[in-house]
Amino acid sequence: MTTPLLAELTARAGDLAHPRTGRCVCGTVVTLADRPGATVVRHAATVAKAHDPATDPAALALRLATAARLPDVLLPPLTPAPVTVRGRLVTFWPYGAPVDPDDPDAAPWEAAAVLLARLHRTPPPVPLPAMRGPVKAARAVALLRAADPHPGAAAVLAAWDGLPAWARAEAPAPDPDTLCHGDLHLGQLVRRPAGTGPWLLIDVDDLGMGPAAWDLARPAAWFACGLLPPGQWARFLAAYRAAGGPAVPADGDPWPALDVPARALTVQTAARSLAKAVAAGRPLDEVEESFVDACARMAGLPARSHTNFAK
Repeated sequence: MTTPLLAELTARAGDLAHPRTGRCVCGTVVTLADRPGATVVRHAATVAKAHDPATDPAALALRLATAARLPDVLLPPLTPAPVTVRGRLVTFWPYGAPVDPDDPDAAPWEAAAVLLARLHRTPPPVPLPAMRGPVKAARAVALLRAADPHPGAAAVLAAWDGLPAWARAEAPAPDPDTLCHGDLHLGQLVRRPAGTGPWLLIDVDDLGMGPAAWDLARPAAWFACGLLPPGQWARFLAAYRAAGGPAVPADGDPWPALDVPARALTVQTAARSLAKAVAAGRPLDEVEESFVDACARMAGLPARSHTNFAK
């Protein structure tokens, strides 16, 4: 069902994709996402994104300006400022080909690591607010608290309570002077021009200043939970170090730097999984169970399966 917002986004993207007529003659009009926090439409080579209703317009403008000035790391926007469409802030982007989810062996772990290292070494071209990673983790936990009870919730909340205040967005983060993406995963990489150009990072909603280790936390958490093969994790970490990434030491054990962010991302993922499962009235799948089990181990509670997180 086409909503008024979706219809207007499609029309606005068409105006950019086909400036003379606004009409699509290529047959490529695709809804890439349509959820409360983001609606994304592709019209030919143009993508329009309606951001979360709670998005701060001044912060988004600064994040757009950063992407425009770092085109070797971040996909640059097509327009310099967001517009308002039906009460939502909307930005426009060139289409880039995403990572193929059906070919995990070809996942660009090294490219992602090099882009992160480059981002982390770059002084922000404009003043930026704090990276929003901990805020997103706190939001996921708040959704879990508001959901109907689930047997796994106690372990997730106990693991959350064991994190330091900064990782729960209750205090300023340490090392606040590094430019961070804030929500790194393979879905945040595209090739532009589509399929032939270099990999670039997308989605600036959480971009800002903070601890660089947060950007390595999701792959670290997947590795610690036994879901990312050791070889892929080793490739990612080695490429980040070789590119001079500052989040971890150049050699030796990376976990003292990664442990807290990886635990926070584990809790965030588990909390979202539980909230979605409760809302859908379904059991957790195997991957979701792995994250809940990891939270149990972090909290010193019995867990169904082994993870690399210590009690």
